[in-house]
Amino acid sequence: MKQARPYPRVTITRKAARSLAGGHPWVFEGEVLDAESADNGDVVDLFEENGTWQGAGLLSQESKIRVRIVTRNANDRVDEAFWRRRATWAWQHRRAVMGGRALPGAEPDTNCCRVVFSEADGMPGLVADRYENVLVTQVGTVGMERLRPVVYAALLDALAADGEKIDAIYERNDGPSRAKEGLAQYKGWWDGLPAPKTPRIMVRENGLSFDLDIENSQKTGFFLDQKYNRRAVREIATGRRVLDCFCHVGPFGLNAAAGGAAYVRCVDVSQTAIGLARENARLNGLDATMGFSCANVLDYLPELRADRSRLCEEGGPFDLIVLDPPAFTKSRGTVAGAARGYREINYEALRLLPRGGYLATCSCSHFMTRDLLAKAIAEAAHQANVQLKQVEERQQAPDHPILWGFPESHYLDFFIFQVV
Repeated sequence: MKQARPYPRVTITRKAARSLAGGHPWVFEGEVLDAESADNGDVVDLFEENGTWQGAGLLSQESKIRVRIVTRNANDRVDEAFWRRRATWAWQHRRAVMGGRALPGAEPDTNCCRVVFSEADGMPGLVADRYENVLVTQVGTVGMERLRPVVYAALLDALAADGEKIDAIYERNDGPSRAKEGLAQYKGWWDGLPAPKTPRIMVRENGLSFDLDIENSQKTGFFLDQKYNRRAVREIATGRRVLDCFCHVGPFGLNAAAGGAAYVRCVDVSQTAIGLARENARLNGLDATMGFSCANVLDYLPELRADRSRLCEEGGPFDLIVLDPPAFTKSRGTVAGAARGYREINYEALRLLPRGGYLATCSCSHFMTRDLLAKAIAEAAHQANVQLKQVEERQQAPDHPILWGFPESHYLDFFIFQVV
């Protein structure tokens, strides 16, 4: 490289350079051979042992992921203009892939969507979800923590330039992963904009209204990645009796009810989630055909199978079951146990379904790969002595883009089957 670079120099192994060339944006602690003095969170230049420049990234001195790449273009300067370009590109992508997909008569799909998906949008350590006029963010790296004022301003301006006004930003920086970066956990309204009176917000998705608690709900308040998978369930729910397991605040169940389901039972272990799901059903005028149970699904399904009177009391027999469990594994070392968990819940669901019934099932852990999930489902079907006919295979919505070369960005796999 002939031109001078303004950033501290970090020398990495040949193995790390090959990984970067393949598209993976992380350099691990053990792959750093030498590093010039730099502050935690600084932009640094990466060089292979032979002196070849490999990219620039954000330094995390306390993390095993030591550098996260932000550019492999030697002409880039990682300044305010750089982040403004990234913010604009991220929003333009959402407009391109979701702007024309709204249901007839419903709100634009971009009214509620993920605006920034961390490394997949070249902004490592940042997740930003839009809920109408509020952004809910999660910052997971020290570099992005330092950049918050710059990046937030860039996002607000990118949306404003397209006529989209954001009134507030709520920060959900309370995830345990921040400890790996030496960052404190906190949550609350960002002080760069006036704070609303409450973290309860009303949003619309797929033509349905949802009352969300962005302060206390899981993640940023909702699971936007399932937007189009919920529509797929809606399309086959007409006239069916539906069991929505791990329902959270009810989006799968409400979509099924809106699609003309004869009855929907929503089940979740969280009483808070069940309360919000019940309220969301009332908001949409769907409560007459919906019921709600606070229960551990892992116990609930075998109980229904063992007690037919209980099954009838809960609204069964069911001919469409939705399984949307939390991630059963968050590390490579627990994948085997997770596979058993997925096999067990799918087995229990399949034992409840009649011939001709439908199963919608998924995994939201990138460690539980598509092939591992498919194997667990196939084993469950064999154990239940049924055959499955695949209706659809789906993934996360396109506002959660999958970056090739970075398998961590592919984390949601979703199947719909008919029992034959």
